[in-house]
Amino acid sequence: MSELVIAGIRRGNQFSPNHIGNDAAIFSLVTEHLRHLGCHVNEYIESDLITQNIQEKSIFNMVRDWQSIHKLQKMEDEGYTVINSGYGIENCTREKMTRLLMSNHISHPRSLILPTNEDPTNELEKAGFYNCWIKRGDFHAIHREDVTYVRNPEEAKSILKEYAIRGIPNVVINEHLVGDLIKFYGVTNSDFFYWFYPSNLHHSKFGLEIINGTAKGIPFDEAMLRQTCSDAAKVLNIHIYGGDCIVSENGSIRLIDFNDWPSFAPCRNDAAPYIAKRIRDLITK
Repeated sequence: MSELVIAGIRRGNQFSPNHIGNDAAIFSLVTEHLRHLGCHVNEYIESDLITQNIQEKSIFNMVRDWQSIHKLQKMEDEGYTVINSGYGIENCTREKMTRLLMSNHISHPRSLILPTNEDPTNELEKAGFYNCWIKRGDFHAIHREDVTYVRNPEEAKSILKEYAIRGIPNVVINEHLVGDLIKFYGVTNSDFFYWFYPSNLHHSKFGLEIINGTAKGIPFDEAMLRQTCSDAAKVLNIHIYGGDCIVSENGSIRLIDFNDWPSFAPCRNDAAPYIAKRIRDLITK
């Protein structure tokens, strides 16, 4: 049997806010496990995708730049196998993710999608949103300012003006949910699923987890969380994923974020062999 040759493309450092080392570590571990599975992996950095002609017909990647995403989509259309899909990566940008999760009835906070060049006051008051989260709609969060907690419509109006000045055309506004914040990581069609309370491990990208405070340990159905995440991954067309949810006092679970290939920092040693096996299985199926 001929050796399986795969291209592995690292994430550009600018798209790993406060997690450059963690993103590099999970990429390296997965590469190592793929080699143990008998694959030959040629490694590239994200900019190589634009400047070089990638010959390998199978690709795993952590890219985030729009040029890179669109190049992957073009390659998929030409018959390349790409994990995660460039289309799936785009689906995880905030506005698309919100529309897809809500239209497919995946448990999610009530949300508004608004242009940044308009006064949001009337829409917020109609929705009854006072404490809420404003998130850039056009991309993933790469700066602390891309996700902002506000306490009233006047603060929201000010934040939208700032986003407009930064060239962000629209925002997703999520109602603030009271409850335990949980972070999770998963790999589709595998036994791997991991969740934890970031308040207990002091795990944070931008420090915003402090808004929900220390988790109380509200009981919830872990099988339901796993199924909800599996459903979301299918809707968004990604296989290697992570995200955040809120467990409310009644045990209900609502997803507030879902990401293509996060750092898996608290569990990368356990996750890496499952990610590698999933990549190989998707390529060889």
